[in-house]
Amino acid sequence: MGKQKPYLSFDLDGTLVELAFTELVWHHGIPALYALKTGLDPAQARAHVLEEYRKVGDGALEWYDLAYWFRFFDLPGTGGDLLKQYASEVRVYPEVHEVLGMLREHFTLIILSNAAQAFIEVEMREGALASYFAHVFSATSDFRLVKKSPAFYRMICEHLQIDPPHLIHVGDHREFDYQIPRSLGITALHLDRRGEQRDSGVLADLSFLPQVLGRQR
Repeated sequence: MGKQKPYLSFDLDGTLVELAFTELVWHHGIPALYALKTGLDPAQARAHVLEEYRKVGDGALEWYDLAYWFRFFDLPGTGGDLLKQYASEVRVYPEVHEVLGMLREHFTLIILSNAAQAFIEVEMREGALASYFAHVFSATSDFRLVKKSPAFYRMICEHLQIDPPHLIHVGDHREFDYQIPRSLGITALHLDRRGEQRDSGVLADLSFLPQVLGRQR
């Protein structure tokens, strides 16, 4: 029996997949349906929808739940219909496939995302990403947690039956993908595509990752 490859986890939105798909669903798709239902002009409908999002806030599970918002606004159709409508807008970042193809030879790859599973499934399928990953976890859908908190990372390590130092995580959120996992002893790298951070744990894009991980092996 071969030796278990070390685990390497990735955030999804903003790390492997561009943000356009999710932003279209939340900021265009739902407001457009609300405008259709109410007769409001698109700008008014969007302003109202975004205000309702703000009232709930990203500290509540409902924020991430497409079905909840369809019920809340009493919209026609389903969340699945809306995801299907915008599925063709899923775009992976240019270097992703080449990098994942290299890394899966040396690591067991997993997804650790805050997005709901319904979004993840579309992005993985449309982005042709599913074949690279052994596990896909959603903080909100699988663990009922609204952020990638310390509890989330501990649960992941328990599920994988590893100690935190045996996990490497890469993501674009400074707090939830970098500072929190590092505080637990996880090796974390911050993907900063905008070039705002300069410290040693920062990547400008994923093309640098194989070289960085090669130095750590």
